[in-house]
Amino acid sequence: MAHRPRYPRPERPARCRAVTSRCIGGLLVLVGVVLGAPPASAQQVGGVELMELTIAETHRAMLAGTLTARQLVEAYLRRIDAYDHAGPNINSLILVNPRALQRADSLDRELRRTGALTGPLHGIPVIVKDNFDTHDMPTTGGSASLAGSMAADDAYQVRKIREAGAIVLAKSNLAEFAFTALETVGSMLPGWTFNPYALNRVTAGSSGGTAAAVTANFGLVGLGSDTGNSIRGPSSHQALVGIRSTQGLTSRDGVMPLYAHRDIAGPMTRTVEDAVRVFDVIAGTDPADPVTAEADARRAASYLDFLQPDLEGVRIGVMGQIAYTESADPEILARFAETFAVLERLGATVVRDFHVDKLDELRSGTGCSRFRYDIENYLADIPNPPYRTLQEIAESGKVYRTVMPTVERFLDFEGTPDTNEQCIRGRAQEERFRQGMRAAMAEYDVEALIYPSWSNPPRLVGDMDTPAGDNSQWPAPPTGFPALTVPMGFVMEGTLPAGLQVLGDAWSEPLLIRIAYAFEQATHHRRPPTTTPALVR
Repeated sequence: MAHRPRYPRPERPARCRAVTSRCIGGLLVLVGVVLGAPPASAQQVGGVELMELTIAETHRAMLAGTLTARQLVEAYLRRIDAYDHAGPNINSLILVNPRALQRADSLDRELRRTGALTGPLHGIPVIVKDNFDTHDMPTTGGSASLAGSMAADDAYQVRKIREAGAIVLAKSNLAEFAFTALETVGSMLPGWTFNPYALNRVTAGSSGGTAAAVTANFGLVGLGSDTGNSIRGPSSHQALVGIRSTQGLTSRDGVMPLYAHRDIAGPMTRTVEDAVRVFDVIAGTDPADPVTAEADARRAASYLDFLQPDLEGVRIGVMGQIAYTESADPEILARFAETFAVLERLGATVVRDFHVDKLDELRSGTGCSRFRYDIENYLADIPNPPYRTLQEIAESGKVYRTVMPTVERFLDFEGTPDTNEQCIRGRAQEERFRQGMRAAMAEYDVEALIYPSWSNPPRLVGDMDTPAGDNSQWPAPPTGFPALTVPMGFVMEGTLPAGLQVLGDAWSEPLLIRIAYAFEQATHHRRPPTTTPALVR
């Protein structure tokens, strides 16, 4: 259970005064901009290509006897050693699971014994954000104040993927306590997590460690959490697919909370199909989370049924009130405009004049700053946490300097979400927001909405002044509606990813998956970053 070594790093990226791995990585990015990035060379493991490997490809090779779970885990561990701990120093992982190979060996033995996979995620190495409880590894929320904190059992979603045969390969870095959508930095792992597409750029937050690790091919798929942006934003910044479900379709049990009434956990993957394969495993009713009471009755038998290549008869609204702002990047808007023709070729009707009446009024006043209440309830269920209250965490000083002011602001929360007046007003406003969105969708006869996941490219690390462009904070979280992001293309001379967000009414995941899959298959925008290429043995 030893943590990976901590590599000291300056508060801001240092200028290149010597030939260091950080400087070399930066030069490689610049070369890619000027000359055009070369395709990644092949990296074979067990007879398959490791780079951009999918779940289906993995299982075909395992059943054919050409690939073992051990070989796959070892291949990812070599990449982590080469690129996360050294080389470009992506800095995405807090802890590599010391039992990953033991788990892989057990799965290999079972496959040899039965000739069958143990479940739909058999042998799949998963990157798990370090705010998911794992009974065999600490869960820190990215905060040194919770170093060594051990939960009594797995989070529901972690248990479900393990039951499905998955291997928890590593716990990933996050914005401390999942506070910010803008960057991935905290006190548990010194320094930022860097965007593998450009090492001087951010990953967004808070699930930036999962996103960076999955896009750099350090694991096959990942789990993240999303209170306002944190699955969809990092996925957009790293050319991934990320699903935020309807509130109540997936369990929050064992996921360290930010605002429990908006928290969602879910998949972050390189393809829509892989996201859906993970989603099939984690969606459903969990007795430990009352909000999921309707999930089994509402969920599809299998969301794989909705991986369809056409969109005949689907009406999609363009949410221009989100997309077309003064600070939106012209290249992002160009990629967004290109999606319309693609969707129409697939058979959809794109309604360009969609409009939500009084949108600014609807989205204001929906807050409930309940972190103090939620984190203290969470810590009450941890057997021996380092601290049990937010006040004790603040007094410990074991919080990153830019995070401490937010911790201190949350100390002002009084009462419970049921008695706090801000929360009571917020719930009423959320209901008005839902009604307003549904009324507009009915008026324009649309089933789903589209807009850029972020209106601006990933910022430079340390830049808090230029426009950020986060479009994920609404409508999805305050309404409880589902939304997902899928790669939309690249900007800045083809170097930085952009994401297309698709949103629908509650329980509309089948339609959103259909739209995302058809768009993905028609465009194939995803490509791996050049800073973490195939390893040559």
